[in-house]
Amino acid sequence: MKELVEFIVKSLVDNPDEVRVYATEDRSETTLELSVAADDMGRVIGKNGRVINSIRTLVQVSAAKEGKRVNLEVLEADRD
Repeated sequence: MKELVEFIVKSLVDNPDEVRVYATEDRSETTLELSVAADDMGRVIGKNGRVINSIRTLVQVSAAKEGKRVNLEVLEADRD
């Protein structure tokens, strides 16, 4: 799942080198934390959260095929 999120997000942003996905696994669920450059945050979230919700849906469908549960969170970017 981590690779899927990285691929999708890197395709959307202007700074693909700053895309980071951290995975933490629990017994029943995997949590993916997404971090992008502050300038790219709007591209990843989209209007009314449509882009990030679409990414979440794709990840959840892919995980369901494998019998897993995945939660995708976006970490707040630090502005310099």
